[in-house]
Amino acid sequence: MEWQVHIHSDPKICMGKPVIKGTRLSVDFLLGLFASGWTEKQVLDNYPGLSKGNIQAIFAYAKENYI
Repeated sequence: MEWQVHIHSDPKICMGKPVIKGTRLSVDFLLGLFASGWTEKQVLDNYPGLSKGNIQAIFAYAKENYI
């Protein structure tokens, strides 16, 4: 999974935090939802601009950058 296709950082958006491209949804925020027990379906239902690929990308990003 090439997370770079889905995630980027821009100092003008969310103070440079990594976000899903085209949104202001940060990787940290989305990981927090999953850590709180949200399912993939709940995230996709509540944030219809996201795709399954975006979700896979946040986990690939986390693996590469947080572990």
